[in-house]
Amino acid sequence: TLEPRQERETEKIKRVKTPYSLLLAPLSIRPSSNMMAAMMSPEIASKQPATTSGSDPYMESGGRAGAVIDTEEGGGDGGSSTPYVSTMEITGLSQAQTEYEKQRPYAAGVPGGDDDDDNMSMALSITSSVLSADGIHDVKGFLVVCLVILVGDMSRGVTFPTMWPLVESLGGSTVMLGYAVAAFSFGRILVNPLFGSYSETLGYRKTLLIACCILFIGSFMYAQVQNVGRPEFLIVAQTVLGIGSGTLGVTRAFVADVTAKRNRTTYMAWIAAVEYTGFTVTPFIGASLMKLLGDADWSFGPIRINVYTAPAYVLTLVVVAALYFLFFHFSNRKRIRTVASKKSKRRSQIDDVANTKTIFNLTKYDACIFFCMLLNGATKGSIASFETLGISYAETHFNLYSAKAGAIVASCGTLGVIILLLMGYLSARFTDVQLISGGMIVMGAGIASLTMFHEEVADEAANPTWRYVLAMFMIYTVGYPIGHTAVIGIFSKIVGKRPQGTLLGWFSSAGSGSRVIFPLISGYVAGYNDITTLFWILTGVLLTATICTWISRTTLSLLSS
Repeated sequence: TLEPRQERETEKIKRVKTPYSLLLAPLSIRPSSNMMAAMMSPEIASKQPATTSGSDPYMESGGRAGAVIDTEEGGGDGGSSTPYVSTMEITGLSQAQTEYEKQRPYAAGVPGGDDDDDNMSMALSITSSVLSADGIHDVKGFLVVCLVILVGDMSRGVTFPTMWPLVESLGGSTVMLGYAVAAFSFGRILVNPLFGSYSETLGYRKTLLIACCILFIGSFMYAQVQNVGRPEFLIVAQTVLGIGSGTLGVTRAFVADVTAKRNRTTYMAWIAAVEYTGFTVTPFIGASLMKLLGDADWSFGPIRINVYTAPAYVLTLVVVAALYFLFFHFSNRKRIRTVASKKSKRRSQIDDVANTKTIFNLTKYDACIFFCMLLNGATKGSIASFETLGISYAETHFNLYSAKAGAIVASCGTLGVIILLLMGYLSARFTDVQLISGGMIVMGAGIASLTMFHEEVADEAANPTWRYVLAMFMIYTVGYPIGHTAVIGIFSKIVGKRPQGTLLGWFSSAGSGSRVIFPLISGYVAGYNDITTLFWILTGVLLTATICTWISRTTLSLLSS
């Protein structure tokens, strides 16, 4: 923009010219020096700034970043040449931009000069913004975090087929099984918020190293349960395993830091696929070990290898691999602090809605955060009930052996991982609210279908195996993966630029809390009533959650936008 010019014959006027880099500064679009060097044409790169009387015009302007030296021909009646300088200070420009300014061709009217250079500056800035706005900013770190997630959930998945037989061999009941499953989640509850806050102070690397060391100790304790011979020691080992795997808040916060908000649900789906692989696909390993080892039992001092301990030793080896990659291939990255910028009109409207009080004297933002935690509890609690009773249910109602039932669940979990990898396509066609509602409806329908079986197994016609497979498909392949992942995505979007580690830690604790409560309730209901009543309760929980989600869809969609 140019100030009104007065006649050149009377006085010289300083012209203030705003470069495109200043216009784009509020958008935080700052081209890197490498990109500018790569995209700058050889002709432009070889040109030097115009000089007057052998001096450097950049130095004549005081060396200030963003100063523009311009020479204009034919300014008045005599056609005199009048050099003049604009000296606008531009704060906040990077050193790379300053170096670029030194190389600019300043002579007006020269091809590739001021106008063309402004256009190139804008093109470079936009290109840099596009390359950094999408994708993963730390691919190596992302892969290491995926391994940590896999190990954390593998610690319960690989032991899934052998948990109930182990409890029986120790003289335990379904109630004791419920306590053993709940102990794992109880350990997570203890440390999820703590590890989340550590990720903001100590950094991600140190926090994950501490967690994996604890997980190594827990896996070795689990392998010694048979030597101790007490079901109470199994509960202690499960608690330590839960503490070591309480890093969901940390890993999700890392992914939120290194990915763009617009694609947050897709990348959260990727790590959810890894998490899902941990506790639904790794039962293949446990089932395979059961079939491979059979009744074999080898002892090497305190090391005892059989169908109950072998999964724990496999887990120990994977934990060692995770420790290696954390030590040598993961940088001690801390949370990125964003710079406050002027709010847009849209952002101001969203904040006004977020700060509105509800009938519970909570802001709508706090109410949505709390509601997402409840949704997390509803989905995780329901799936935890099948972790508790899935194998015993398959044995009593479908006459399936533990290994075969574990293989069915693992197969459905494998298909669920594929669904999660396709989550990007689903999120492009459906909103998060629609995905949450649809996932919980399918999951509830799968649970409700299990209420229609005969209590006593008479023959294949009474309780056919394909109906059990269909129910597991609806729950493990479609319902839970889609619904739960969409809950994680919308929660992370609502949190936005606020510190994600602590909040995602509490979010994970809410899910872990449901994994404590639901298995305990499941054990008591199945033990003192019947399993059909339990399934009707779970169906009612998911149906209620779906209705509440649909009622709150407008506010949830706005705050996550």
